[in-house]
Amino acid sequence: MTNYQSQMDRVFHALADRNRRAMIDQLSHSTLTVSELREPLGISLPATMQHLAVLEEAGLVRSRKQGRVRTCELDRSALSEAEKWIQHRREFVGRQLDALGAFLASEDKQEDTDND
Repeated sequence: MTNYQSQMDRVFHALADRNRRAMIDQLSHSTLTVSELREPLGISLPATMQHLAVLEEAGLVRSRKQGRVRTCELDRSALSEAEKWIQHRREFVGRQLDALGAFLASEDKQEDTDND
């Protein structure tokens, strides 16, 4: 379980940065070179490479070098795991709210019965 948690920590850490989220957005449409990723962000090449290293470590991006060109692509499996994690929490909170609603409704009925 610890390995899973540390992987999720890396994913959410990677997604916490605006530039890295922008890279993920770009890569969700197509495979791009590092230069193509960097250009719309207006950041330096070293900064781009640092962001890509974080994304790769988190398992969100894969890259390959062909000659002098590094091409990057999105690895959707890590995003799917993060989505599952969020969905489980959403379902848990939903169940808790449903239980609270049922409890409050039964309390209201009890008050109405007591007042009659």
